[in-house]
Amino acid sequence: MRVFWEGGGPGEGTLFCKKGFPPPVPPAPRQGALMFHIVVCGGIVPDPLQTLEPVKGPAGWGLKNELMLPSVLDPWASHALYEAANLAKTVAGSKVWLVSLGPKAKLQQLMMTVAQKAPFELVVADGPASGFTDSFEVAEALHAVIAGIAGLDASKLLLFGGWQSASRGSGSTLQILGEKLGIADHFQGVDKLTVGADGSLEIMERIEGGAYQISTCSGAPAVLGWATGELPEPPNNPQVGMANMRLVMPALQKAKPAAVKADAIDYQSVTLPAQKRETRVVKDTPVDVIAQEIVDWLKN
Repeated sequence: MRVFWEGGGPGEGTLFCKKGFPPPVPPAPRQGALMFHIVVCGGIVPDPLQTLEPVKGPAGWGLKNELMLPSVLDPWASHALYEAANLAKTVAGSKVWLVSLGPKAKLQQLMMTVAQKAPFELVVADGPASGFTDSFEVAEALHAVIAGIAGLDASKLLLFGGWQSASRGSGSTLQILGEKLGIADHFQGVDKLTVGADGSLEIMERIEGGAYQISTCSGAPAVLGWATGELPEPPNNPQVGMANMRLVMPALQKAKPAAVKADAIDYQSVTLPAQKRETRVVKDTPVDVIAQEIVDWLKN
C-alpha cells in the first residue's frame, strides 16, 4: 500500500511532501518478539578523492594502478550500515550482518576502520571489487553467501544497501539480489525508516523534483536501497572495533572464492567525461558588463 503526504502526518494532504522534514525523535528500545535480521550489502570502492583513470588490461577493463589505490567502504552502503546498526539498537534482539564481495587482503585492511563504526558480523565472498564486473554475477555471489548464513530467518530479513554504488552507479545489484531472495517489497532512495508497533514499515523515498514519497508495507522481508539516510557517520568506538575484529578474521579466513569474472561484460570503450574550462580573469570591468557577458555566453 502506498501512502502520500505533504506537510502533515501520513495519510494527510496531497501527493508529495516537501524536501525538509522535522528532525527525528530517537525512539525507545522495543521489547518483545519483534526483531529483524538485517543484511547490509557493501562493497569496496576506490577512494573517490583519488584520480581514477580507466585502462584496459589482459583481464579486461580496470583502473590505472588499481591495486595501489586506497579503498573505502562504498559511501552509499556506509549510510545503510549506520541505519542498520541504529535500527538493531532500537529493536531489541535484532542482528546486523555486513556482506561484502572483494579481495580478502583489502577487506582486512578496510575493516580496521569500518569495524569501529557499528556492531556487525562480517560475511565475505572473495572476489574482484571492480566496478567493471557484471552486476548479475555479483548478485549471484552475494545470494550464495547470504543463503549460507547460519541462523538467518528469511521472514525477519531486511536487505539493506546503497540505492546505487560509487563504482557502478546503476543501482541494479541490490534489486537483482532481492528478486533472487524472493523479496517482493523494494524501496529505493530511502532516507527514513519508521517501524510501527506491529512491525509494519513506513519508508520515506526520494523521488523527482526534490520531493519524497511515503510508502508502507506490513513488515519484513523487504529490500531498502538507502540514499544518505538521517544519521551522521558514527565516531570511532575502539570497544566496538575489538568486538567486531574477533569475528572479522575468522570470516576472512573461511571466505570462499566467488565466481565473478572481471571480463564478463565486453566494454567497447571507456572514457572519462570531457573537461572543458573557459576561465578568464578580468580587472577593472563594471559588474553590469560582466553580467551581460555571462548572459550572452549562456544564450549561445
